[in-house]
Amino acid sequence: MALTAASAHMEIARHGTGPPAALRALASQIHPVFMLPPLATSAFGAVLAGRFALDLAALHIAATFFALYTAHVKDGYVDFYVRGEDDDHPLTARGCKLALVGASAGFFLAAAALGVLVGIGAALITLPCWLIAYFHAPQLDMNPVTATAGYPAGIAVTLVGGYYVQTGSISATVLAFAAVFVVLLSGIKVIDDSKDYEYDRSIAKRTVAVALGRRRARVSAYLLMATALSLVVAFAAAALFPPSAVFAVVVFAGVALVARRADDRLATMLLIRGSYLFLAVLVVAVWFEPLS
Repeated sequence: MALTAASAHMEIARHGTGPPAALRALASQIHPVFMLPPLATSAFGAVLAGRFALDLAALHIAATFFALYTAHVKDGYVDFYVRGEDDDHPLTARGCKLALVGASAGFFLAAAALGVLVGIGAALITLPCWLIAYFHAPQLDMNPVTATAGYPAGIAVTLVGGYYVQTGSISATVLAFAAVFVVLLSGIKVIDDSKDYEYDRSIAKRTVAVALGRRRARVSAYLLMATALSLVVAFAAAALFPPSAVFAVVVFAGVALVARRADDRLATMLLIRGSYLFLAVLVVAVWFEPLS
């Protein structure tokens, strides 16, 4: 009986027993829709740098992955075990804590390797990724500004970090791209948060939708996205971006026009995928410079 109790205490998965169940539970915290953009943005930073040392890029992408995994595990733990927001969770409380330790260890090992290979600046510029990830829930996600800008800020830090580990420096161009991503993705995040308006309001979670109301939140979201697209045009005119970057504006604006008439859930899905296309066109514009 004591052995059974001890075994149950050691379980990582809430559903099923043994290594296969544990692996499934741990893998469930890998969310490709939210992970792929930051990982791709890290690689985009290297593309902007104009050179691609594969080992350094791989280390920065690994650090980014572990930071994201930390965020997903912590968020799931808080939503299920602390707030009681979710109906189910694949990991036990102990499994969540073990996953947090493992993911954090992976992050700091990758960051330390960057510090050795590139310099202390590379480790320091990567560190905010983990800080934003770990403190997103329940600290940052209760305030309208940090709840909205946390993920976009993580994207921006990842972009700048991906550039820095290749060059050992920061340029005006990479900072301009980072600013565009923060503004654009903040607009998408406002709409994403509106999906949970009723629940967030019930627990006093002050997202933009709760603070402003759903209609005004949606207007502010589209104003943010329009501002980001305007910045791309302005930076292209100022020669910070290649001229062909304006095609990214056309692509995303088309998706946004379709999403404008959709409900919050469908609009979020469309806009997230639109951001993938936006990034893809920017990569082509920077890498190939078709209009230069």
